[in-house]
Amino acid sequence: MIIKNSKYIALAFGALGFVACNDDLLPTGTEIEEAEAIEVSAGSADFSNFVAIGNSLTAGFMDGALFAAGQQNSVPNQLAQQFAKAGGGDFTQPLMNDNIGGLLLGGNQIQEPRLFFDGSGPVRLDAMPTTDLATNNPSGTFNNLGIPGAKSFHLLGPNYGELAGVPMGTANPYFARITNGAAGNSPLDLALAQNPSFFLLWIGNNDVLGYATSGGDGSDPITPLDGMPGVGFTATYNTLVGALTAGGAQGIVANIADVTSIPFFTTVPHNPVPLDEATAGAVNQAYAAYNGGLQQALAALAGTGLLTQEEVDRRTISFTAGEGNAVVIEDETLTDLGAINPAFAALPQIRQATAEDLLILPASSFIGTLADPNNPLSVNGVAIPLSDRWVLIPSEQEEIATATAAFNDVIRAAADQAGLAFFDANATLRQLTVGGVGFGNFTLTGSLVTGGAFSLDGVHPGARGYGLTAQEMLRAIDATYGSNFIAAGAVPDAGSLPTNFPPTLQ
Repeated sequence: MIIKNSKYIALAFGALGFVACNDDLLPTGTEIEEAEAIEVSAGSADFSNFVAIGNSLTAGFMDGALFAAGQQNSVPNQLAQQFAKAGGGDFTQPLMNDNIGGLLLGGNQIQEPRLFFDGSGPVRLDAMPTTDLATNNPSGTFNNLGIPGAKSFHLLGPNYGELAGVPMGTANPYFARITNGAAGNSPLDLALAQNPSFFLLWIGNNDVLGYATSGGDGSDPITPLDGMPGVGFTATYNTLVGALTAGGAQGIVANIADVTSIPFFTTVPHNPVPLDEATAGAVNQAYAAYNGGLQQALAALAGTGLLTQEEVDRRTISFTAGEGNAVVIEDETLTDLGAINPAFAALPQIRQATAEDLLILPASSFIGTLADPNNPLSVNGVAIPLSDRWVLIPSEQEEIATATAAFNDVIRAAADQAGLAFFDANATLRQLTVGGVGFGNFTLTGSLVTGGAFSLDGVHPGARGYGLTAQEMLRAIDATYGSNFIAAGAVPDAGSLPTNFPPTLQ
């Protein structure tokens, strides 16, 4: 998914200090003294021609953009550096023209620059990108075919890199850079044309992530499980694996992490609203008619089972003076009282959020703004409920969990059937969010800014998070193909990987 966030206000970051991670030493399965004496072996694997295909996680997208320094720290590039110690060849990436990030099309900006940390939160670089699809695309054959924004079925799309389709949204600007705007070849076609000896396939995240980051509002639906290749996830994924392995290539695949556990959904609290006594009283007065209407509806529908006291309690809006007031949100799962009786049409499907609701990261810069600049009481998230796009309610989270589990079953079955190495990204994310994961001399966690694993967009790993991913992929490759990267210490050096990129890096 291509994430477009502006700045994030203090409700998300005010209490954070900028510490990437601590220096506690945790075991990584490698003893340095022993590793220096062990020669790296490929086992039964052939790394001579390595090709990676996938989405932004494969491309090296981080800090809300694709930029050269991020690409240099991508998972495939970090893997290729270790593969070179065991017979691996050159690994070429379609590098962006700068470290600003963002994209131009004929001089017009179509993607925003990267984020940087300004001491209180992530903000966008105030700089114009120099990478222009119309004038300065790279040329050649690229081993890294990670396409930010790609879903599983996009990897089969022959026109996904057609420049003419970019303004219409039918083609991907990052893939158009690779194809130089020409139609006719899908990302899979370009991977197969290289006749890889070893591949990385990491796709499927966007098939659920788009739905999640749009708050489950239906504008970016979850990919269906069933359907023909190019439509349903099962047939599409099996087609990808079948094609990549048809010539005898070996490889590794990765599954889909629980996207609701990433910082994009866990950073903004459900109750970030501070109110003084006068404002709390004014807001409660404004909701008095609504609360009274709920009681009238309850009395009118008594005995019908259509409206319960429990639901009325959930829907009642109440603010108090002080910190910790929950925002008001729309919830389509609440009873549509107007559909039952037109007399209750003025009672919207709203309630205050609970800890079970997940507010998306950009909500931090929206909550507290005014819907009407001339009305100081029209506060978004208080007097004006947050629409569906800003929050994942429990029923939407369940949809995501169900789809993720089903997609992961497909991925694991395909890996097992083809004899491929398998990286459990879901398990690694779970470890990051519960206690952290040791990587070199560091402990990485899933916290935004302070955890060291995620970049500033709250969705994609940073350089060190990608390094951890590469290390664990090498561990899975060792287990499947008998290589010895972990035992030989042929893994990314955590200490040399940056935790952030300053605004001066352009």
